[in-house]
Amino acid sequence: MEWKLEAIVLPVADVDRAKAFYSQRLAFDLEVDYQPSEDFRVVQLTPNGSRCSVVLMQTEVVARRTGGTPGTVSGLHLVVTDIEAARAELVGRGVEVGDVFHFEDGRQLTGPDPQRADYNSFLTFDDPDGHVWLVQERKTDPYAAA
Repeated sequence: MEWKLEAIVLPVADVDRAKAFYSQRLAFDLEVDYQPSEDFRVVQLTPNGSRCSVVLMQTEVVARRTGGTPGTVSGLHLVVTDIEAARAELVGRGVEVGDVFHFEDGRQLTGPDPQRADYNSFLTFDDPDGHVWLVQERKTDPYAAA
């Protein structure tokens, strides 16, 4: 049995604001923008190259089902092959991004991992609702065609 994570629901206060951030600032692909009624709307966006999407839903709808509120999701990971290029791209799009950092001997240090080891160079940013994203470097793409 294969188990595939396809989407993560993010509760947002303003769907249009969140949609603009993810589609324009992060350049996620818009997959779905569905609003069958005034109080229910689903916007699904997918990062370029990802197999998992984020689903933006109005706070009231998510709260009824999960108790979720804006800004409560953290530790979402995006994986890139070049952390410094990813940071430059985000900054160029107007995203407020933290400095690149890595861990050495249990301490967090500024800058990328000196050996550029997989999974040890990071940066963080928040979306407009306060959800915290972590960008992590992995030099090889496990989804690339062999």
